[in-house]
Amino acid sequence: MPMFAALDVSKKETQVHIVDVSGKCVWRGKVSTTPSDIATVLHPYAKQLEKVGLETGSWSSWLYHGLTDLGFDVACMDARQAHAALSVTVNKTDANDAEGLAHLLRTGLFRDVRVKPWCDLRRRALLRARATLVRTVIDLGNAIRSALRLFGFNMAAGSGSGGARAFERRVEQHLAEQPGLVPVVMPLLDAWRAARKQVARHESSIRAEVRTDERCQLLMTVPGVGHLNALGFVAAIGDTKSFPSGRTAAAWIGLTPRRYQSGEINMQGRISRHGDKLLRSYLYEAAAHILTRAKTDSALKRWGTDLREKIGFKRANVAVARKLAVTLFAMLRTGKPFEAEGVPA
Repeated sequence: MPMFAALDVSKKETQVHIVDVSGKCVWRGKVSTTPSDIATVLHPYAKQLEKVGLETGSWSSWLYHGLTDLGFDVACMDARQAHAALSVTVNKTDANDAEGLAHLLRTGLFRDVRVKPWCDLRRRALLRARATLVRTVIDLGNAIRSALRLFGFNMAAGSGSGGARAFERRVEQHLAEQPGLVPVVMPLLDAWRAARKQVARHESSIRAEVRTDERCQLLMTVPGVGHLNALGFVAAIGDTKSFPSGRTAAAWIGLTPRRYQSGEINMQGRISRHGDKLLRSYLYEAAAHILTRAKTDSALKRWGTDLREKIGFKRANVAVARKLAVTLFAMLRTGKPFEAEGVPA
C-alpha cells in the first residue's frame, strides 16, 4: 500500500508523520534533524513510501539532498502555501503540522519547489557572503565618519579603490591632529581594512567561478552585466527548464506588479519583491548602468531612455531590470549572445 511521510523540521528535532493512501497514521514520532537519523525511521517503510515531504526552510536543501542521496523521493513543499493550509487547525503543534503536511502530500495539494544543486547553492552563499562583507565595510566607514564628525572632522564619502585610499589617508591625518581619538577610531579603521581585504578575496573567488562558466561569459555580452550580475543570475535561475518563460522567471524574481482583481475591481500595484532580493539588486545595478553609463547603443537602452523621460528614472530602472531579466533568461535558454538591436523583451 502506498505511503507518504511528512517532516516538520526544526533545528534539533524533526517531527515525522507517515500515513497510508487512505490517510491513516502508520507511524509518528520525533528524531534528530539529520538525514541519516530520519532515514533510519523511514527505512522500514521504504518500499511503500511514494514520497517524503518537507517545507522550504533553512534546513531544507541539506535534508533534501541528503535523503535523495539515500534513495528517497523527496518533495520540497512551498512553506507559504503550506502555512496557509495549516493555519485552519485550532492547535498548532509540531505533531499537528507534520500530520497536516502528510495529508497535503497524500492529496497532492502542494506546490513542489525546485531545490538547487549544491554548485548553485555554494555560489549563492559566496555572493551573499560578499554582500555581507560589503555592508560591513560601509557600516564601519560610516562609524568612523560619525566618530570624527563629533570633533569637527568632515569626512566625505569615497567610492572605488582610489576613494578608499584617500579615505584612509584622511583618517590617519585627522588622528595625527587629534591623538585622543586613536583608541576610538583605530580599531574601527583596522576592522575596515580587514573587511576590505576579505571582500577582495571573495571578488577573486567570484571572478574565478565566472571565468570557467560558459553561461556567465554568455550573459556578460550584455552591456552593463558584469561578473556579479552574471553569476547571481546563473546561480539563482539554474536550469531554465524550471520556468515556462522568461516572464515567469521575472515574476519569480519579484519584478512584476502585484494585481488585485475581484468583480469590477481591477488594481495593479507595485512590484511584488518576492524571490531573491540580492539578484534584484544586481539587476537594478545593471539596468542603471544601461540607462546612464553604457556606451553601446541598443534597443533596450533606447526603450529605457524613452521610458525614463515619461515616468522618471526610478520606475524606468525597474522596468529595464525586468526586461533585462527576461533577456538574460532567453540567452540562457537559446545559448545565443546579446543582440543590440533585438526587440526588447
